[in-house]
Amino acid sequence: MKKTKIEDLKRIEVDQFKKKKKREVIIILDNVRSLNNIGSCFRTSDAFIIKKIYLVGIAGSPPNKDIDRTALGATESIDWEHVSSISKIEKELKEEGWKIALIEQTDESIKLQNFNPKSDEKFAFVFGNEVFGVSDEALQCAELAIEIPQFGTKHSFNITVSLGIVLWDHLTKTTGAHRG
Repeated sequence: MKKTKIEDLKRIEVDQFKKKKKREVIIILDNVRSLNNIGSCFRTSDAFIIKKIYLVGIAGSPPNKDIDRTALGATESIDWEHVSSISKIEKELKEEGWKIALIEQTDESIKLQNFNPKSDEKFAFVFGNEVFGVSDEALQCAELAIEIPQFGTKHSFNITVSLGIVLWDHLTKTTGAHRG
C-alpha cells in the first residue's frame, strides 16, 4: 500500500467545480459561532458537491482568515450567502421545493438510520449553534428533524462531524455511492 500523490487525485479547478452539476443539498449554518467550524463546513461541503451554504445570524462569513484556514479554498468553490435569519429564506426555499431538515435532538426527531430520502428530493439541512443547537426560529421553519444516534455521555458531536455524517448518509442513500 502507498499513499496517493496529490497529482494523481485528479482534482478539478474551481471554475470546473462551478460548472459541475451539484447535489440537491443546501447547508444552513444557524448561528454557528466558530469560524474554524464554518471553514470546515465549507471544505466538507465542497467534498460532497453541495449546492450552497447559507450563513445565518451571528455566523461569520468569508473572507476571514480563520474561516480560510480550515476551508482551504472551499469558500471560492461553494456558493454561499449570509442572511440575518432563517425566516428570510424559508418561504423561497419551500416554494422552490426544498425540505428544511434540522439536525437536532427534538421530541419528534427521526433517527438518521430511519431517514430515507428519495433521490429526487431537495434538502436544506440546518446545523445549529455549538452550544444551543438550532434556534427556535429554525424549529418553526423545519419540516422534520433528524437525530444522529449517540451512545456515550456527551450526546453531541462537533458540527463538522455531524455535517460529514449527514452528508455521507444522504449521498449513500440517494446515489448508492457506498456500493462503489
